[in-house]
Amino acid sequence: MRTTTMEKEIDTFLRKLSIAAIAIASLTLIYLFLQTPDTCVPPEAPSKPHLRFPKSSCDFTSTRPHLPSDKKNNRLWSSRDWNNKLHSFSLIFLPIRDLNLLHNNSKILCLSAGAGHEVAALQRLGVEDVTGVELFDSPPLVSRADPHNLPFFDGAFDLAFTARFDEALFPARFAAEMERVVRVGGVCFVLVGECDAYEIDYEAMKDGHSSDYMCPSVGHALVSDT
Repeated sequence: MRTTTMEKEIDTFLRKLSIAAIAIASLTLIYLFLQTPDTCVPPEAPSKPHLRFPKSSCDFTSTRPHLPSDKKNNRLWSSRDWNNKLHSFSLIFLPIRDLNLLHNNSKILCLSAGAGHEVAALQRLGVEDVTGVELFDSPPLVSRADPHNLPFFDGAFDLAFTARFDEALFPARFAAEMERVVRVGGVCFVLVGECDAYEIDYEAMKDGHSSDYMCPSVGHALVSDT
């Protein structure tokens, strides 16, 4: 009888303890929901749109601080990496100019221009009319356009250049569009990885192919008169 009474007392105690623990946990949770962390919103901070909880993704992005493009570009263009790449592209274009294929009044198209290093390099060399296109624009040097479906008329440019032909999803379509927008007698200039003596197709050169150099591993001319 004594054991049964003790078990009842223990059971009653444990039940009360459970109820108390649940009550404390509930009160703590309610307190945390109602209490705003001081690290997120200081009490003395003025009311600002970006401090309220966003109701949608558009509400969040519309209140993000905007960095003016000129400041962003100045920061990019003053970096060592940018200037090193700019110098490299300038060295690449100098022989093309020496071959009398590139002039200051030439209309140039740079496909898959990335951030616009090649565009800036051509402008630095004195070329006035340079257009850069990429899937994602990078103003003011590069506009948005699909290199596989260029929004230009046939023969609109004197020279087309790309340094990323090996990254093209559809190389044949990429090359066809590149040649389409270059005028008759113009130049398609494709920068590719270095070819050794065993990779250069000398037979194509002997047969009077329009290409100056052919690299079979790439499948396109390094320099080609259209």
